[in-house]
Amino acid sequence: MSRFISAHATHPDARMALALAAAQIDAQRAVRVPFHAPTLGLVYFTDHFAAQAEDLLAELRQRWPGVAWAGGVGVGILASGVEYHDEPALALMLADLPATQFQVFSGRQPIDGRLAHTALVHADAQTHDVAELIHELADRTATGYLFGGLTSSRGRSLHLAEGVCEGGLSGVAFGDEVTLISRVTQGSQPVGPTRVITACDNNLVLGLDGEPALPKLLADLGVTLQNPQQALAAMRITLVGLTDRNASPLARGGQFGTDTRVRHLVGIDPGRDALAVADRVEVGQQLAFCRRDVQAARRDLVRICTEIRDEVEAVEPVASSAGRMGAADNGPSRIAGAVYVSCTGRGGAHFGGPSAEALIVQRALGDVPLVGFFANGEIARNQLYGYTGVLTVFTA
Repeated sequence: MSRFISAHATHPDARMALALAAAQIDAQRAVRVPFHAPTLGLVYFTDHFAAQAEDLLAELRQRWPGVAWAGGVGVGILASGVEYHDEPALALMLADLPATQFQVFSGRQPIDGRLAHTALVHADAQTHDVAELIHELADRTATGYLFGGLTSSRGRSLHLAEGVCEGGLSGVAFGDEVTLISRVTQGSQPVGPTRVITACDNNLVLGLDGEPALPKLLADLGVTLQNPQQALAAMRITLVGLTDRNASPLARGGQFGTDTRVRHLVGIDPGRDALAVADRVEVGQQLAFCRRDVQAARRDLVRICTEIRDEVEAVEPVASSAGRMGAADNGPSRIAGAVYVSCTGRGGAHFGGPSAEALIVQRALGDVPLVGFFANGEIARNQLYGYTGVLTVFTA
């Protein structure tokens, strides 16, 4: 049975923050029977500590010899029931997974496709063609399922994989004996119907449902270009939900489903009755205009937590395409640990108070070992998302 232990701390000095978190880890290990012998460690730290990343990694290795380390930096990080934004902090999680069931990978140590069933992925948002690299990496796993996010920082946007990495992708690949369940939670609500892109040019949407695109946008927002100030104000808070040709764009309650990727609306071209989207678009894709919605985000987060908990607690869990990976259990299971990656545009302030998002997860799942960070883009399956959260739990 795999076991996870987590800890977190804040302190102006990185070494002191690590010492405080290490004391929590050691106290938990001292009461574990049988003795907890960690093999894999995850560490996330706020960008206040980015300049000290190499020293932090050296200290982690010295404290826990033989543990393989992965992680990254964020403008905010998470632990069970708590978020740290704009303050120096770090969060650790140690797991005693079999050494044959995981591999820390990076550009220096490529992923082993013979082992990789699923993978936790960290990436630098400045990496060229990062979305294509994520897709290619997913193809090198048995399930095609990745989870993780793009690191975020006001300085070095780095990630860790047995070393400090800048640029590219890194993470941890897991074997098929590591059972996990993962879900995507959306944070935006459609403001109009879902339409089909019928004409486009790179990231420019020219036609929707066979008609010019811009009038469709204006109609959904209830504005006209005769009142440009009102129209521009409405467009500034409008996003675009893109869904592939044959995928389902909506879930229960009229919210976006997990197949929808939210992107920025970056401009309009009145001369061509077109609009520009922060992604390449294709004819046949589905498109719906949307806006961030706190209540919808809260409901959807509670929903995915409930789904995960119910599936974990099922007597005979059933594998599904929705994100359960690993060997099936023959009896009741429990959550051993969790990783939550949320968008930098979410977090406690968006949900109404300090640590509000982390507290929702804690109330729904219980006080399980959990770490994570606020990302510049969230990774789930083979896609790069925005304004979402990706919750992954390891079961035992």
